[in-house]
Amino acid sequence: MKKVLFTAALLLVAGFTFAQEKSVKEAKKMASAVQPDFAKAEELINQALTNPETKDQAETWNVAGFIQKRRSEKEMENAYLRKPYDTLQVYNSALNMCQYYFKCDELAQIPNEKGKIKNKYRKANSSAILAERGNLINGGIQYYNMYLGNENKEDGKKALSFFGTYVDIAGNPMFAENEAVKADTLLPQIAYYAAMVATRLEDYPSVLKYAPYAKEDKEVGKYAMEFISSALKAQGETDKWVASLQEGVQKYPDHQFFFGNLIDYYSNNNKYDEAMKFADDMLAKDPNNTFYLYVKGYLYHNQYNTLKEQKKDAEAAAALEKAIEFYQKTTEIDPNYAEAYSNLGLVYCLQAQDFSEKSTTDVNDPKYREDQEALKVFYEKAKPCYEKARQLQPERKELWLNGLYRVYYNLQMGAEFEEIEKLGNF
Repeated sequence: MKKVLFTAALLLVAGFTFAQEKSVKEAKKMASAVQPDFAKAEELINQALTNPETKDQAETWNVAGFIQKRRSEKEMENAYLRKPYDTLQVYNSALNMCQYYFKCDELAQIPNEKGKIKNKYRKANSSAILAERGNLINGGIQYYNMYLGNENKEDGKKALSFFGTYVDIAGNPMFAENEAVKADTLLPQIAYYAAMVATRLEDYPSVLKYAPYAKEDKEVGKYAMEFISSALKAQGETDKWVASLQEGVQKYPDHQFFFGNLIDYYSNNNKYDEAMKFADDMLAKDPNNTFYLYVKGYLYHNQYNTLKEQKKDAEAAAALEKAIEFYQKTTEIDPNYAEAYSNLGLVYCLQAQDFSEKSTTDVNDPKYREDQEALKVFYEKAKPCYEKARQLQPERKELWLNGLYRVYYNLQMGAEFEEIEKLGNF
């Protein structure tokens, strides 16, 4: 009795499998018709894509891709005949077709029971995919513009799917020997778009997947590497983040993002020796690079703060003198470097503060007047620095407003002080 029931169960399973395979064939037939019923074809194939009996068969995914290919062809036929057609449907069909054909190829590459691979789909499907690359780009642009317009993350994710799928072609085994794919000059640009969208979506794994395809490109490589660094930092991978910044400095020394962030990392973690060495190495290669000179001044400037906290006043004072030296070099080479002028003014104010802490406060002390005159000199040095920063960057009040308030107050410049006081609502 048990044997009979077991046999019946086997027959039942075979019946289910046959029914599903029949659905796959029927779906293909419907899509192939002169007047195709795509809704019914997709309904049948979607059931087969999830059914345990057919979801692991290459033919199922091949038919799913074929249906999308036919949908696109019919829409383009309407366009050719000057009939209404759905552009988004063309783009989405291209995307779906590519993804279905990728899966079909993956399954078709699995060796059979004899250990042989018989992939009858690759040639035709790879050609179909290559023919749709333009629509992957257009679809990505369309959805990205929609995303920018409405900030709907779903549109952003869709844009990423389009751009990402385009890039995935380059790494797919189907195209390993394809010379056209290897020579694709658009790949770095599309990879950059994919990484850019992924960055906006905070999809950091996708950033790290796609940005490397663009990091060697002359036009967008530095931005692709910037995306990589930002993604690594966001994921808390500090060692890799620092390594990516170091690589970025070497590849794109003129792009300030890498050097600036690297120096900030060293500075914020009190690794001044490493920071100084790195800055010196860069200056050795380019002694008149104003950004590197500015950063060297910035490092001494920050080192001062640390040394003051450690009560190492003499060393702190020496650090300020070095900061002045490098900020001045910066402004000598580039008289329009507003940040350097602003920081130079701040350093003079810090010197004034340090001097004030040691000077006499007793107005009856004969040394009081002498100390006040010496203190005034620091503010007189700071004054033209802040005023120059204001002249160069009047809209960036953070560079000069507080500084001039302090300077004009201590120099007792009535009219100037009142103007700044009103401007800053102090």
